[in-house]
Amino acid sequence: MEGAMQTESKIRADSGTEHGPRGPGCSLRHFACEQNLLSRPDGSASFLQGDTSVLAGVYGPAEVKVSKEIFNKATLEVILRPKTGLPGVAEKSRERLIRNTCEAVVLGALHPRTSITVVLQVVSDAGSLLACCLNAACMALVDAGVPMRALFCGVTCALDSDGTLMLDPTAKQEKEARAVLTFALDSVERKLLMSTTKGLYSDAELQQCLAAAQTASTHVFRFYRESLQRRYSKS
Repeated sequence: MEGAMQTESKIRADSGTEHGPRGPGCSLRHFACEQNLLSRPDGSASFLQGDTSVLAGVYGPAEVKVSKEIFNKATLEVILRPKTGLPGVAEKSRERLIRNTCEAVVLGALHPRTSITVVLQVVSDAGSLLACCLNAACMALVDAGVPMRALFCGVTCALDSDGTLMLDPTAKQEKEARAVLTFALDSVERKLLMSTTKGLYSDAELQQCLAAAQTASTHVFRFYRESLQRRYSKS
């Protein structure tokens, strides 16, 4: 356990993205990631953004129930478990958004009549939870060797009452924000895979947030690459 903590600290120190693309007011928190933590799933990853932490496990491609079988592609399921208690409406909504994002990049046609299940456990929620879940899911899918046409990442933006844009907001910033927008982007062309919004904003502010998220995604994908290079250079 102590060794794992030291490894995580090193990843945070070496690869954490502290200063974002739009100055001190729009910065990303520190990142940390560790793969292959769990023995039972085919792939797993722990992803940390600031004090928000999510543990992900991927099972499959595996046998699927006949009732859920799809003849020309894999059946993809996402299960999101809250830190405490049972899943509610918010968790079910996030499950759908994450599943839609995964289905946009996973090459399910290569494994028809099978099941791919992504299980996400919230360890701590200090803001930008959906983005952290997306990042954890992507790294777990990579660890499981699931074929994908591209990687993906999640970036959350918040707009305060003055219209100031904040990237990767904390829970306090989200609560005080006029609008919170989360985007899922692919690693090839930074295309938008999924978006979800809450609050009031103009068309111009939406485009501003999307542009900031696309720029910030470069930092996230660079962290992915460095994290994977560090892992496989050891093995």
